[in-house]
Amino acid sequence: MPENILFEKYGQTIENGRVIFRENEEGKQMFIIQDGIVRISKTIDGKEHVLAELTKGDFFGEMAIVTRVRRTATATAVGNVQLLSFDRAGFQGMIEKNSRIGLNIIDKLCRRLQHANHQIETLFQRNERSLIAMSLYIHFMEKGGDEPFLALDRTLADLSKTMDMPENAVLSQLTSLAEAEIITIHGNAIRLRDKSKLSGLAETLPTKR
Repeated sequence: MPENILFEKYGQTIENGRVIFRENEEGKQMFIIQDGIVRISKTIDGKEHVLAELTKGDFFGEMAIVTRVRRTATATAVGNVQLLSFDRAGFQGMIEKNSRIGLNIIDKLCRRLQHANHQIETLFQRNERSLIAMSLYIHFMEKGGDEPFLALDRTLADLSKTMDMPENAVLSQLTSLAEAEIITIHGNAIRLRDKSKLSGLAETLPTKR
């Protein structure tokens, strides 16, 4: 189905600054950008954070017709925007008549999933690092003294058990902290080099609300 015919049937023009949908609203349509820019944002701790700016060929709002969940973000037009909008039945019909668009959407969904997996992996690694930093900070503060140190073998065993991580993974994180000049590792001794950096890293853990 040619693009001009698609626009005649499914198209709409959104004026600059207009909100296409808001976070937490119920949604029954997904959108494909034909021209212009759409800003995707989310409110976190009372502040708006821009997640992405989408352009021609990008799509958004698909979760509303795939899983029928509420909108997880807000979409706003940046400049005048031309969109194709589809409800569930319209989307299925469009896919049946234009396999190229369907394959393009599948490709983009796969890329999004890959990106999401990478973000989750990065967040998990950061949490591991922060949890280890917090544990080290607590132990160093409990030790006190002029030059407190922790036994490397005992620390590896304790952290491995507490965090359910292999000892080599814990050692990798400790080595990373040493490379960042936050701690030093000599023989079987771990010594604190930069108390403020270790404290700051421990405080990067997300808090529950």
